[in-house]
Amino acid sequence: MKAAPRADLLQGTLDMLVLKALQLAPMHGWGITERVRQWSEEVLQINQGSLYPALYRLLRRRWITSEWRITENNRRARYYTLTPAGHEQLTVEERNWTRLSRGIALVLQMTRS
Repeated sequence: MKAAPRADLLQGTLDMLVLKALQLAPMHGWGITERVRQWSEEVLQINQGSLYPALYRLLRRRWITSEWRITENNRRARYYTLTPAGHEQLTVEERNWTRLSRGIALVLQMTRS
């Protein structure tokens, strides 16, 4: 079976996906990547080189907070939590994404006359 092509993320969507992953519960970095991979049926895969700069950016904007905890595997990891400002930003991001994806779908539906 041939592997499905990797889907590259559009600029700006990574922050939205991280916020969405954290909407349900605090998670560590690996958990965030796994949640996005599973929810997207393995279409979206976030690499560590993209994830951690995004997490630091979200921390600076105060959309998430972090604290050290012990994982289920008894390892120490930094857990990230969505803040009230992060919840608000996620709502904005989802609204913008819906509008953008609708616009793209409209363009793709056009046929030659």
